[in-house]
Amino acid sequence: MTANPAQPNDLVLLLSPDGKRFLVRLTPGQQHHTHHGYLAHDALIGQPFGSAVKTQLGHPYLLLQPSTFDLVMRVKRASQIVYPKEIGYLLLRMNIGPGARVIEAGTGSGALTFALARFVRPDGRVYSYEERGDMFELARKNLARVDALDVVELKQRDIRAGFDERAVDALFLDVREPWLFLAQARAALKGGGFFGALVPTTNQVSDLLAEMERLGGWADVEVVEILTRYYKAVAERLRPEDRMVAHTGYLAFARAVVRETKEESPAWQAEGAADANE
Repeated sequence: MTANPAQPNDLVLLLSPDGKRFLVRLTPGQQHHTHHGYLAHDALIGQPFGSAVKTQLGHPYLLLQPSTFDLVMRVKRASQIVYPKEIGYLLLRMNIGPGARVIEAGTGSGALTFALARFVRPDGRVYSYEERGDMFELARKNLARVDALDVVELKQRDIRAGFDERAVDALFLDVREPWLFLAQARAALKGGGFFGALVPTTNQVSDLLAEMERLGGWADVEVVEILTRYYKAVAERLRPEDRMVAHTGYLAFARAVVRETKEESPAWQAEGAADANE
């Protein structure tokens, strides 16, 4: 992250005195209007990040570099996004880092796509598949806004025919019936590659697990739900917020392995079954 002052064309975060957050692309000659008055872009350009800048009415706003969290939560949406609470875990669970090659389907609004793009830089690649034309165009615009298209390859098509890539490091499915595409996912992953999926209901998780067992070729299977509870950050009256983002989906993970017959089931498979019966 650069320590330079804000420059023309930078995407910046403006934090208001009452905690509202605004993402702004700095453009010479433009103004950003708020409920506290306006901020001239020319007055922001050249200012150091972390400094306070005032509207023409004298209200101070903090000039900050936006985080990945800020950018993910402020994509224009036409459907539910994968939330940061899931994104953070899956990035670690699926070992996604610089240089990784990752497949994602479907793209949706592009929130997860952007997070993946940030973490695979500078030499990695994200291949994102989306069938719907309207979602494809929305994601393309969202990703262009946050300068992510240099490491993302968008593909508009049905994934029933499989994926173009082979031996990728990780593959994530955010589709309604992920169990229908397990064979396609396995064909695209390298040996030991990471698989993940997000579904909203337990019925879908069960269908996914049942198909994994039927097909074989999967190990280290995990299902997890992640909850987040925020607190009012006031020292004299610290307590949970009145509302929380609780259930947004179930995450399922697995590793791609060479298929074995039941007679040849390795020790780790038998141990996993024993653990499940305890």
